[in-house]
Amino acid sequence: MGNRLSKIVTRTGDGGTTGLGDGTRVAKESARIEAGGSVDELNCAIGMLLNAAGLQAAEGQCLGQVQQELFDLGGELAIPGRHAIGAAQVERLEEAIEVANAELPPLKEFVMPGGGGGAAECHVARAICRRAERRCWMLARSEALGPDLLRYLNRLSDLLFVYARVLARRAGGSEVLWRHERGES
Repeated sequence: MGNRLSKIVTRTGDGGTTGLGDGTRVAKESARIEAGGSVDELNCAIGMLLNAAGLQAAEGQCLGQVQQELFDLGGELAIPGRHAIGAAQVERLEEAIEVANAELPPLKEFVMPGGGGGAAECHVARAICRRAERRCWMLARSEALGPDLLRYLNRLSDLLFVYARVLARRAGGSEVLWRHERGES
């Protein structure tokens, strides 16, 4: 178990740097901190999503596990060289996608964000997840990351998309689809 925070106000970040888990200090706008911040924001969005109407127990349990894993993933980003996300976590997401997607009809059009409160929250979390993935890829271009971290974020955005489709159908029976041949108003 790591150190407990006994003092919240430290003033050590007032000069524009922040400490990593290994004790090194980096600029607050560094690629590593940007990636970790996006993962933190994603975890917050998942927390909001856990209160969404229409979410079934198994989906809530899956997302609760995702929150734990996102905290682990944040630890990977906070401690260079640490690996906490592995193939088993990626496979668990893939299995959850298969289960949720099995009840959905094939897509013929792009899905618009919306379709009820829960579905909209899934879409927001999905968009944040995509940003977190982009930030992690930016970091991976200059520093080594765990081999499954990026795969995990990619699968998580897929899961959130599928859950958005499921919740939209539960809320209103259908999804909001992009109308590519609409007339101009």
